[in-house]
This record gives sequence, structure tokens and C-alpha cells, in this order.
Amino acid sequence: MRLYGFNNLTKSLSFNIYDVCYAKSAREQQDYITYIDQQYNSERLTKILVELTEMIGAHVINVSKQDYDPQGASVVLLLADESRLCSPQPELVAGHLDKSHVTVHTYPEFHPETSIATFRVDIDVATCGEITPLQTLDYLIGCFDSDIITMDYRVRGFTRDISGEKLFIDHHITSIQNYIDKATLSRYDAIDINVYQSNIFHTKMLIKEVDLKNYLFNTDVYEIPPTTRLAITNSLRQEMIEIFSGRNVY
Repeated sequence: MRLYGFNNLTKSLSFNIYDVCYAKSAREQQDYITYIDQQYNSERLTKILVELTEMIGAHVINVSKQDYDPQGASVVLLLADESRLCSPQPELVAGHLDKSHVTVHTYPEFHPETSIATFRVDIDVATCGEITPLQTLDYLIGCFDSDIITMDYRVRGFTRDISGEKLFIDHHITSIQNYIDKATLSRYDAIDINVYQSNIFHTKMLIKEVDLKNYLFNTDVYEIPPTTRLAITNSLRQEMIEIFSGRNVY
């Protein structure tokens, strides 16, 4: 595809995961929050985003990161296309930054009456030009323990080819799932809600199998009576279904 001038398309990916855990006592719940804050502090999140930036062929201009009290972290990276960095006109690079960035925010939480702790991560990638964030999905999914995943992808604006014809998208896509490894997809139930005429794509994924031993924090599954195991598994599944569907189940 030969374009007239710079590729002006803006491509935005919002990647959101939830990790669910069972922590019965107040001490276990607080220990879980502490573990999440240590495991996904701003330093590690920055490393994840820097790796993501390299995968999409962009260059990090600036990093802003923050760990919050009592919990949570945020990281913001400003990006530029490598070709822009070589430009003799600095204002072009500055102008590029307002549409190219990567952000991450974490939200660990729990409710003492349910014994369910839920960790949420929001990652937003906005790029301008030929860079597309879709190729990073397998990497992002692998970076987190993801029970529920929601993804939104949108291509905005237009660019022109050398004949002057407007191009509202510069790559083929029918579903975000096209960009996720089949082995990963096989572990999830997935649905799409796409608006093709507006180049808007939405995918939700819910883990199929709930192996209780992977969801207990500081507790041995074999120390729990079978009937209690079933009740805990059902509570975990209900939490996942509610998050996946966006409504409470009674």
C-alpha cells in the first residue's frame, strides 16, 4: 500500500484482565493484596510495557510511574515511531506523542463477606501510523494470570493513498481473535461484538476450567472438605460470570 504523506490512522487497543482468588480470612485477604502489590508493582509493569513497546516497533520517549497507598500502581509511556526520531524537525516528534502512548493501571480489591479477591489490570495502547498493537496480545495474556479478558480495538481517522483516495483502515481484521494464538483461545470461551462499518472490534474471553488449587491463597485444597470445595468453586465461577457478563447473578 503506497500512501501520500504520513499514515494518519490512529489505532487504539484497550486490554483488560481480571484474576480471581479465594482468600477466606482477613489476614489471607491482606496477604493477597500485599502479594499483588509486590508482584505487579510499577517497576515490573514498566518492564512489561517497555517490552510491548519494542514489539510494536516504537521508541520510549518518557516514563512516568507510581505505586499507590494502600495498593495499586500506574505506568504511562510516551512513544514515538523510530522514523520520527530521525526527523530534523523536533516539533514532528512532539506532535506524534499526543497520539502514541501506553498506560497501565492495577486495581486489587476484595470484600470481607465474600472471601473473593479480584485483581484487575487495565492496559491502553494508542498508536499513530503503521504501528499496530494487536500483535502484542499473546504477550500481554502471558504476562498475567487471566480468568477474564476484555479487549477493545478501534481504528480512527483516515489516511490517503497516492491517488488521493481515503483509507479508513490499513490492515485486514474480522475479529480480535484473529491475533490470538489458537492454544490460548482453546482455554477460553470467547464472544465478539463488532461494528465493522466503524472499525470497532470488541472481544470478551472467560476461562473454561476452574481448578480450585490454582485459586486458593495460602491454603491447601486437600485441607478443605469436598462440599466446601464445591461451594468455593461455585463462588469463584459466579464471580467470573458476573464480571464477564457485566451484571450480578442472584
